Amino acid sequence: MAQLFTPLTLRGLTLENRIVVAPMCQYSARDGAANSWHLIHLGGLAQSGAGLLTIEATAVAPEGRITPGCLGLWDDRTEAALRRTLEAIRPHSTMPIAVQLAHAGRKGSSRLPWEGGAQIPLGQGGWPTLAPSAVEHAPGETPPTALDEAGMARMRQAFAEGAHRAHRLGLDAIEIHNAHGYLLHEFLSPLANRRDDSYGGSLENRMRFPLEVFETVRAAFPAEKPVGVKISATDWVEGGWDIEQSIAFAAELKRRGADWVTASSAGVSPLQKIPIGPGYQLPLARRIREATGAITNAIGLITEPEQAETILADGTADLVSLARGMLYDPRWGWHAAAALDAQVEAAPQYLRATPHGHKTLFRNFVNGGR
Repeated sequence: MAQLFTPLTLRGLTLENRIVVAPMCQYSARDGAANSWHLIHLGGLAQSGAGLLTIEATAVAPEGRITPGCLGLWDDRTEAALRRTLEAIRPHSTMPIAVQLAHAGRKGSSRLPWEGGAQIPLGQGGWPTLAPSAVEHAPGETPPTALDEAGMARMRQAFAEGAHRAHRLGLDAIEIHNAHGYLLHEFLSPLANRRDDSYGGSLENRMRFPLEVFETVRAAFPAEKPVGVKISATDWVEGGWDIEQSIAFAAELKRRGADWVTASSAGVSPLQKIPIGPGYQLPLARRIREATGAITNAIGLITEPEQAETILADGTADLVSLARGMLYDPRWGWHAAAALDAQVEAAPQYLRATPHGHKTLFRNFVNGGR
């Protein structure tokens, strides 16, 4: 049997295969609230044949949004909006659903990508941003406010409340966004963290706050439900966060009960030099898995079923995530199953889509969803 289509158990959750729909920002929420776009987007991906569907980066506080269009889960209104989306999807799919809890830090208050993505000035609808240090992300931007101890306590509580709301929504897992130059990554990287207290300077100090947030989320979410962490395993900038520090961080996360580590990269500095190519982040995932034994999720220009199968078969990672590839081909899991002679679940309305020569491709779920 293809490794890509073997189950994986994470605490009380068993994934039917190793394909993960990565969290992909849609920049389409209204004041943090999900709407009909999210229903269309997530509903389609819930029929993709993947083992896990991850909701996009979801801010735990209003100022934690990247853009005004980013999704949130910080109050009863945003919780109710996401509940409506989930209640529409679940009768038609048994695919487990996770949410990525996030805070944008100093990269918040940005315009939508298709509007250029630049920082929005305070007088034009922008908002003050927060960071470990009052250092702007790019020249010319308004510097963020450095979090003090009280501010960090509020952030920990915001992540905890997001975890509580995720559980109330019946979500199956949480991924903490600790990557791409957002708040928690900013604490890790010496490029963004210039503090001289117990949260800055040494590697131990820079890891302190992200580890505290992980412990807070882990304590707030039921023990039988998994919590993973997405990291940028390198900044791709000399003198920045790198793979050796990531290995130390991943080891600490594993020791505290993290159920997987997603190995992404970059995002904290416009000076980054990324060697982009097919599978360009795979060596990062392999290093973390080999050094720590952590369950590792690989991501980054994974496009072909055979490529994904090799990643698992050669021990590079335990899971594979697709982002842009899923946007381009929302039935990627179907096509991978056909290529690797495996099966995926499909709603009965789609069973007639079975291609000639693949009579056993689809497995119809029989319980009417969850």
